Formats: sequence, C-alpha cells, structure tokens
Amino acid sequence: MRTELLAELAQQLRVDSVRVADLAGSGHPTSSMSAADIAAVLLSNHLTYDFDRPDHPGNDRLIFSKGHASPLLYSMYLAAGAIDETEFRTYRREGSRLEGHPTPRLPWVDVATGSLGQGLPVGVGMALAGQRLGKAPYRVWVLCGDSEMAEGSIWEAAEHAGYQHLDSLTMIIDVNRLGQRGPTRHGHDLGAYARRLHAFGWHTIEIDGHDIEAIESALEEARSTMGEPTAIIAATKKGRGVAAVEDREGMHGKPLPDAASAIEELGGRRSMRVEVRKPTSALADARPEVGHLNLPRFAVGDEIATRDAYGQALTALGSARGDIVALDGEVGDSTRTEFFSKEHPERYFELYIAEQQLVAAAVGMQACGQIPYASTFAAFLTRAHDFLRMATVSRASISVVGSHAGVSIGQDGPSQMGLEDLAMFRSLHGSTVLQPCDANQTTRLVAAMAELEGVSYLRTLRGKTLVIYGPDEQFPVGGSKVLRHSIDDRMTLVGSGITVHECLVAADLLAAEGITVRVIDMYSVKPADEVTLQAAAADTGCLITVEDHHPQGGLGDAVAEVFSDGRPAPRLVRLGVRDIPGSATPEEQLRAAGIDADSIAAAVKLLTGTAMVR
Repeated sequence: MRTELLAELAQQLRVDSVRVADLAGSGHPTSSMSAADIAAVLLSNHLTYDFDRPDHPGNDRLIFSKGHASPLLYSMYLAAGAIDETEFRTYRREGSRLEGHPTPRLPWVDVATGSLGQGLPVGVGMALAGQRLGKAPYRVWVLCGDSEMAEGSIWEAAEHAGYQHLDSLTMIIDVNRLGQRGPTRHGHDLGAYARRLHAFGWHTIEIDGHDIEAIESALEEARSTMGEPTAIIAATKKGRGVAAVEDREGMHGKPLPDAASAIEELGGRRSMRVEVRKPTSALADARPEVGHLNLPRFAVGDEIATRDAYGQALTALGSARGDIVALDGEVGDSTRTEFFSKEHPERYFELYIAEQQLVAAAVGMQACGQIPYASTFAAFLTRAHDFLRMATVSRASISVVGSHAGVSIGQDGPSQMGLEDLAMFRSLHGSTVLQPCDANQTTRLVAAMAELEGVSYLRTLRGKTLVIYGPDEQFPVGGSKVLRHSIDDRMTLVGSGITVHECLVAADLLAAEGITVRVIDMYSVKPADEVTLQAAAADTGCLITVEDHHPQGGLGDAVAEVFSDGRPAPRLVRLGVRDIPGSATPEEQLRAAGIDADSIAAAVKLLTGTAMVR
C-alpha cells in the first residue's frame, strides 16, 4: 500500500480508537493513537495472517503486550474485515468478545495481555517453537509500551531472545514518553533502550514512529535481519493527531473529552479495508506423531524418588508424542528433566534461572500447538505467579512440575522449600493440582497431564519413597485411594505425597494399640474426591489432614471446602508446617513440623482420648 494510503489508514485507526472508547465510556484511546502509524504499515504490508483460519500454523503471531491499547487492535480487526461494525460497537460491554484487554475469546488473539511485561516473554516462547521445532515460516511481532520496559520480565526475555538468536522475533517499542501517572523513566531517549537491547544481542532500529516511510523501512529491515532478534524503537506521541490530548499528561486511560471534534480534527471517519496477506497452505495439515506410550514400571517395595519417576515418565511420553516439549530453569539435574534432554534434545529448552520466562515460554509454545512441561523447584515458582495467573486468562494448557517440595527436602533450609505452592496453584481458575506419593502413581499422573486443559501442577519429592502401588494401578484425576479401611475406624487420616507414607506408619502404630484408622491418599488435591471424603466423614466423624505445606490454602483447606456448601461437616483437624523451618535431616524436619508418623499417632490418641497422661 502506498505511503499516502497508509497515512489515511493510520488516521482511520485513530478515529476508530477514539470513537470506540467514546462509545464504551472507557478505554485507552491515547495509547492507541500513538502506535496507529506502526499498526497501519504492519497490517497492510508485513503481517501474514488468514483471519478465516486462525489456527493455520503459517500465521504470524501478533501480540499486543501493551494490551490496554486494545482499541487499536480491534480497529485493525475492523479494517481487516475480521469483525464488523456491529460487533465493534460492543467494545467493553457485557458478553462482548472485545474486552478491555485482549483475550483468546477472539480466535485471533493467542494469549491474554494487559499485565504489562508479559507479551515479549510469551513471544520468545512462540519464536522458539517456530525456529527450533516446526521450522514454520511465521514471524512474531510484539508491540510493547515504553512503560513496561521497566519490568524485569522484559529483560529476562530480551536476554534469552538474544542468546537464542531469535531472528523471527520483532519487538516494536511504542515510546510515547508518557505512562499512567506521568513521564516514563527514559522519556524519548531512544538510545537508552537501544544500548540495553544491543548489549543483549539485539539488532536495534531507532525511528520516528509517525514517519510512514521510516516505519516501512524498519519493518522490512527486521524481516531481513538474520541471527538476531530486532527491536524497532519508535518515538511517538501519545494522543497523536488531536491537539487537546497529544503529548499531554493526565489523559491516560480515559476517552477523549470531545470525541466528535477529535474525529473531525483527524479528518473524519473512513472505511478503508485491508487485504492482509495470507500464508501458504503447505503447513496447514501438519500433525504431530503419536505412538504407543510405554511408561516406566516400578516394583512394589522398591524405593524411588517421585522426581526420578517424573523424569522417566516425561521421557517416555516424549518418545510417544512429538508435540511434548520440556522446559527447565537450570535445575534439570534435580527436577530430572535431564532424562528428557538426553533422549529428546531438540525438544528440550533450557530457560536458566528465569522463572517468569520459563512459564511464559510454556504459554507461548502451547499457543503454537506444543504440549509443554515446565519444571523447577516448587519454591521458585512463586516468582512466576502473575504469569500463571495470566495463563488462566489466556485459556492456556500447560503442565508445571515443582520438585523439592516441603520440609522433607531436609538440610537445604526454608529458602528451598516449597511450602506455599499448593495454595498458589489451587487458587488459579480451572487448575488441576496433583501430588503423587510413589513412582508408579507419578508416571500415570504425568501422562494424564498431557490431556488436561488449563494449568496443571504436579508436586514431586526430592527423597526416595516406598513404591506402594503396582504399575498397572489407575489414578484418575479427581480420585483418591483408600489404603486402610475397616468398619471400626475411629477417624480418617488424609495424606498426600510424603505424608501418605507417614500416615500409613502411624496407622500401623495405632493398630498395634488397638486403634484403627482409615487412611486416604489424596493424590488429586484439586479436584478433590468429594465422594470418598464424604463417606469417610460419615463413617468416622473426624478427618485429620497431614500436609508438608503451610496450613493455609493447602490440603487441609481443600478437604474443608468439600464440606463448605451446607454438607454435614465432620470434625476437621489440620496438621501442617506452622513455623519457618531451619536446616535438619528430612526425618528431623517432619518431626519438628509435627507431621511424622509419631506425631500423627499422638494426635489421634489425643483426639480419641487414649493418650497416656503422665
């Protein structure tokens, strides 16, 4: 499209951004107006996309990391004919697909944005998938705001993109100088961004973001740059084209004061339509190979760490399915993803100590058709909570595995102990939370995760545990296993992970004293097995939950929620880690926390009135 027409299209995008925010009575038109020239050139001359086939593997990926500029994105969709005027006018209304910040309710939006600093890390995952896996010709375009360049996650992504030479990735920084409350850190100092990005191995281009020819030249240069990701650093003005708001503070996140006069100043409404270039159909029918799954099998009575079983199961899963990818945060020798890396090096991704980028890459890869398993220590996943939260908004399906959970890791101390992870993952909308206690259970649950929707979390252990289930035992998500049961049970012990073994020993100790208790292995923490728990409550009247986790938000709360909707509630007693641990052996840690077999047995005797009083 010629320069004059591109300039007209840019004005159309500005007008539409102004009027749609005015119709909604809210939104971010000024943040959209600054990037309109860039959007016009990208949409007309460089984006490759089939809006009729949003799942086409050859489609470019377009991420509005500055998701608050949604009026601009939706104006682009309108210009491309993807949406019509009727839908356009529903912006921000109840039930509309055109939400305040983009989400995959729209089929052309791969991931939700709006929490700043996430678009580039997700784009890195998409570029990795394209360049290292599918050899797909798509490009990844990420529009960032200058305010979000202060986010640490941006620089995790920038370093990794440079290190991996992701030349299919282009970041466009809309440097409009103004953030929400005033000027950004670097204002219009484009060199400040360029120097930093260049140090991370990026090819940088500094331009006037309102110069159509300069934008065209920069985008073409980005497409032809080999061996480096490209950052187009564009100086723009917020509210461009309307004197009352252009480059003025205090206009962020609100409709223009006089939309009608602003539209007139911008030259009035236009109705240009853009024929976006479509990808070739050569890749359209590509499907990953799926073969027979041969999970590892462990003998009852052996002692195997669940993290070892995870690594072996993941490797087997990777052998059966070509769409399985493994990501790790430089602890693969501990999480045991190194097993996968040796068998499937082309599908193993080392993200180093950058947990936000780890989760973001998984989200980006799943949007490109992969099934990612992302692993690190359970404790370190707390750094990535916002990325996990946004993954649920993105309707993303990813499997996350946290090793070295709980005090049972021993001498390393509290900084390495995941004691909040169950609460974090349970709080995520639509999540699944699993905690196996032995090797065969682990392998089955690892395989099951590949078929689950949403964010799935599996918690593994550092130390070895006794194999108590046969290799053919089934463990449906949402189920549990009753390991001790009699008609004379005085109460029920509910364990998960390491505490299942402690509960079993405690049950044996109590049985020797004539006290029988039921033992439930609640390997599916979310969803919980409500039927089994309710039956145990009806039969025994008291449930004791035992967890290697803080009491808040973990296993005990999961059990309590089963009885929170008017159902008859039993007596609930929660044993968990209530203090900040120090360094000690695993056995000493469990005893100090009051979740070892002796402590559990003592609690039962106290509750049944059979404790010996001295």
